[in-house]
Amino acid sequence: MATQDPQIAQARLSPDVERAEQSDAAGEHAEAVNHLAAGARKGDVEALTRLGKRLLVGDRAPCLPKDGAGLIGDASARGGAEAAAVLAVLYAVGASERHKLDAALESLIVAAERGWPNAQAQLRVLAGGPLGDEAPAAGETTDWRTLGRRVDLGAWRTVPAATELSASPLIRSYREFVGEPVCRWFIDKARGRLSRALVYEALSKEVTAKPTRTNTAAIFNILDTDVVFVLAQLRMAVCLETPIRQFEASTVLHYDEGEEITAHYDFVDPNIPGYEQELAQRGDRIVTFLVYLNDDYEGGETAFPRLGIAHKGRRGEGLFFVNAFNGKADERTLHEGKPPVRGEKWIVSQFVRNRAVL
Repeated sequence: MATQDPQIAQARLSPDVERAEQSDAAGEHAEAVNHLAAGARKGDVEALTRLGKRLLVGDRAPCLPKDGAGLIGDASARGGAEAAAVLAVLYAVGASERHKLDAALESLIVAAERGWPNAQAQLRVLAGGPLGDEAPAAGETTDWRTLGRRVDLGAWRTVPAATELSASPLIRSYREFVGEPVCRWFIDKARGRLSRALVYEALSKEVTAKPTRTNTAAIFNILDTDVVFVLAQLRMAVCLETPIRQFEASTVLHYDEGEEITAHYDFVDPNIPGYEQELAQRGDRIVTFLVYLNDDYEGGETAFPRLGIAHKGRRGEGLFFVNAFNGKADERTLHEGKPPVRGEKWIVSQFVRNRAVL
């Protein structure tokens, strides 16, 4: 099958897309949306893709996820490579009518066949399974459909062997949650996207930088994420017996030497004013799931001071703790991310709500 070079496609932008770029550069975002809409009406794949992505998340445009998904689907049907990759994520998370993993994998294969490099790289990682066995190296000439058949979606639905660090509150570890290739993928995706990690203030309903949290973070929303991220979330969901639609966006955290997050709760603190209103509006974070992406550092433990636990995770290990149970916050889950004293620490942090957020 003939492939589409994304760089060549970028060099051949239609007049409508070019006008949209000019309008965005001038800060005229509503006008940019109008130009993209004009291109979309003409069947311009790039205009359809760009407009669909903006509507999915409300990026300088109204937040109309259903309309955005429809535009992405149309762009993929017209041969769009990037659109097929985005559609794979929508299928995987259940944000589309065809919310089956096999449809997600098929769309990712199509994106790879059309020349989308990120889709090709994802297939190489996924072909090795959760633990990364026998994945082909980058640069190999590959039949993407044959490689796609090697992706074992069932393996991502299995629960790895577990060890309990605490029975009450429940803290459970999975030593072989993901392998080194998946860990490296998450780190590579986060590099260049890191910014100061923020703290949510429930009283003011704002996120701000605080001296209690000095590390950096990269958040992966529906457009930033990919099928590798979603399958890792699916494995978490199987471990928790919780629907993936209750998962917030995944975050990759980075701690350089001396960086930390001091003792805090992940649930909505019952001691803050307006506690019940906050729960009614946003729900509660009932579980935190961590995936340790490296272990070549000193210090940097995940510590639970009220439980006497200080855990230094190993690369590829998954760990979750239950923050709230049966509507009651568990203050014993006070925890902190200790600063590395040598080297840097990478970790995935996944919050799980008690209601659907997707």
